[in-house]
Amino acid sequence: MADLATTDTAPVDPANWTCPAPLRDQPVVVMGHGGGGALSAELIEQVFAPAYGNPTLAALTDSAVLGLGGTRLAFSTDSYVVRPLFFPGGSLGDLAVNGTVNDLAMSGARPTHLSAAFILEEGVELAVVERVARALGDAARAAGVTIATGDTKVVEAGHGDGVYVTTAGVGLVPEGVDIRPQRARPRDAVLVSGPIGQHGVAVLSVREGLEFGVEITSDTAPLADLVAAMLAVTPDLHVLRDPTRGGLGASLNEIARASGTGVRLRERAVPVPDEVANACGFLGLDPLYVANEGRLVAFVPPEHAEAVLAAMRAHPQGTGAALIGECVAEHPGMVVVATGLGGTRVLDLPLGEQLPRIC
Repeated sequence: MADLATTDTAPVDPANWTCPAPLRDQPVVVMGHGGGGALSAELIEQVFAPAYGNPTLAALTDSAVLGLGGTRLAFSTDSYVVRPLFFPGGSLGDLAVNGTVNDLAMSGARPTHLSAAFILEEGVELAVVERVARALGDAARAAGVTIATGDTKVVEAGHGDGVYVTTAGVGLVPEGVDIRPQRARPRDAVLVSGPIGQHGVAVLSVREGLEFGVEITSDTAPLADLVAAMLAVTPDLHVLRDPTRGGLGASLNEIARASGTGVRLRERAVPVPDEVANACGFLGLDPLYVANEGRLVAFVPPEHAEAVLAAMRAHPQGTGAALIGECVAEHPGMVVVATGLGGTRVLDLPLGEQLPRIC
């Protein structure tokens, strides 16, 4: 057997080796730092939180809830770097609106206004920019929000990727609503609003030119109206989260760790479309870690779970809603999955992300 450190022609430098999952002691930024998993959490906890440290930021929710002049406002910001810019069922413009609208809605807020900042690469076709801008405007009107302000910057050719967009948004939080991951309690029902994994697979199929025998379209959609329908049943929703980067698996882990409770998931109860399951099986991906852009997961007190689930299923964005598990006192901070074969496995927080650049 040949020496692993050499070849017949030249020595192998281990420093040049690559690994599918980025190493956690990296001295430089790697793609996994933007994936919504453990590396993202470490970046926030070790770099950004100490630099900005304040009680509002410490909650580490998708949108901050602020008390201003007797009014409770939700405030959120996000950047969108999806590649390609257009994919089945959506585009960069749709994501830039729906992503921020949904982050606000996960605090129970009714989104009202957004800002939109464009970073354009020198040489990108104006027709492409116009197409993204029109999609963004159409999505804002569909979500019932106003683009109130914005900004444009241009970087030299080769220093961008066509178009990046950053949106920030504000919304009003109703009285009596307190939705945050720390409120998860044992016996809470865990609900998901519909089939998972469609967005990540839709983007990947176009990016890599893959065909799976049927077109898979993104689930990108605004969720504020769905949340309002759920709140109409009871304002006592404990947790809402849109499982974007890192998918459902990352979101459940973040909630479990923030609340100090455990989560028990029933694998067969999780709605995964056949085409997504088949694509993930072909690519070696776990649908539980694939990103979504029009789904939410909710932790609901057991006495309200049935009524909230019915309200979700009655709404166009929740027709495929399902009860997929429960919050438990056992294994605090961990998510376990009851498999279809009768076993149990741990669903850990992913290190980085299976599919980068999906939002």
